[in-house]
Parts: sequence; C-alpha cells; structure tokens
Amino acid sequence: MTPVGTLDELLTPARAGDGAFTLDVPDGWQQGRGAFGGLVLAALARAADAAVADPARTLRTLTGELVGPVQPGRADLTTEVLRAGSGVTTVAVRLAQAGEVQAYAVVTLGKPRAAYDAPPRLPPPFEADARPWREVPAIPPGIGAMPAFARHVEMRPLGPPPFTSGNATADAAGWVRARAPGARRDAAYVVFLADAWWPAVLPTFAAPRPMATLAFTLSVVGTLDGLDPEAPLYHRGRGLVVRDGYAVELRELWGEDGRLIALNQQTFVVAR
Repeated sequence: MTPVGTLDELLTPARAGDGAFTLDVPDGWQQGRGAFGGLVLAALARAADAAVADPARTLRTLTGELVGPVQPGRADLTTEVLRAGSGVTTVAVRLAQAGEVQAYAVVTLGKPRAAYDAPPRLPPPFEADARPWREVPAIPPGIGAMPAFARHVEMRPLGPPPFTSGNATADAAGWVRARAPGARRDAAYVVFLADAWWPAVLPTFAAPRPMATLAFTLSVVGTLDGLDPEAPLYHRGRGLVVRDGYAVELRELWGEDGRLIALNQQTFVVAR
C-alpha cells in the first residue's frame, strides 16, 4: 500500500456504523515498527469529532497512549461518549487491529466559556532566536537517519540536530508543517504537528537510539484562524527529565504572529 492523497484525507476515518469508523493506515508513514504516532492520534481526534458532530464543540484536550505498533492496512476505530454535558463532551476512542487495541485516547470537546482570557505566561519564542520561517532552510526529505514518516513533514530547524552529543541541554526548536496538508487544518492537524519533531533529548545522544511515544497529552489553547494557511508553526521542545529509560518532554506550538496554539507533554521510551 502506498500513501495516496493529502494528510487531510489520510487522517479522516470512514464511518462504519454507530460510533464505529475504519481507517486505512498508509504504508510509508512508519516510525520504527509502527505508524507515526502523530498520524494515529490525529485520526483518533478526527473520529471523536465526527462522533460528536457538533461544530460548537471543538477539541480542547487529547490524552492518548500508543500501546502497540499500528501496522499499514485496515484499523477499526470505536468511539464511546463518556459524558455529554451542557458545555463539554468527553469521548473515548480505541484503535484496534486483528482484535487487539493498539492506541487509545480520551478527547474533550467543549464550547467557548464565559469571556475570560489571560495571556500565556510562557515567553514567546520570538524573543530569542526565531527567524522568519522563509529564512530558515528546510531539511531535505529522506536525509540521514530520519524515520520514514519524516519525508512527509517539512522541518526548518533552529536548534541543534540529533546525535551531536556536545549539547548539555535537551532542547529543540524550529518551524514545522505537513508537505501536503490538504484543505482542512483543524485540531487534528495540530495534534499531528505536535508529534512531528524529534525528541528534544536526541541532540544529547552520541548515536541513534530507538525511542517511541508512550503517553501523549495535548491542550489546544489557540486557533489557527487568521494565520496564513501556508505558514508552518513554530515548535519549541524542552526535555525535562530522563530516568530508567523514560524521557519526559514539554512541547509548544506557536503561530508566526506570536500566538500560542498548543501545549503538549510526552513521555518517551528509550528502548536501549
């Protein structure tokens, strides 16, 4: 099976019944033994949104776990509305192949609440080195030891590359977007981009080491409305701790106008 169509098309599951969907997992999007986690989690987000089918309720949080490698081919998605309140709906989504659950997510979709906004306390990345994306060269597709899915993602790094070992801090930064996103840029697209960059700890390694996302928690705190649809988002990642073969990282996605779009915490397994 070859990856055909835009990212928008690949992320959208087909309805198969009440609360049930199917997903055609494409080949060529692997990260290690299974499909890229951002692709899988974004598809779960799309399934939850389709199950609720309420444009007034948008994705606010997604907490997911990748419990096994998702293989190319058919996957069955099952949604369950855990609670539908007056303002927030909570949905559980399971992805199974050959009768075994390989990914799971709990998604909250909520209406806007009473008008209370406060600016983010995080310093905007543009106060440091965040050159306009057009001035930053993109990594050529298929270069080096990048995983297969990376050829579908445009990355314009501002921080150190992986496996340079001289870096004392686990940091990552740069501009990121899908090479063929399609027309729809929604919360699922944000989920996809939040997982697209390499783990911030990799520049501290002297050589490649297999890593995989174990747990993923994302909060959408801004919209893409009004942004140039062709512009990438700015990614900033900071490794917080590595212990017993598990690495915890905090990630941010920013619009080119300085708005904070999403916060993401991930726990990675360092296989060896």
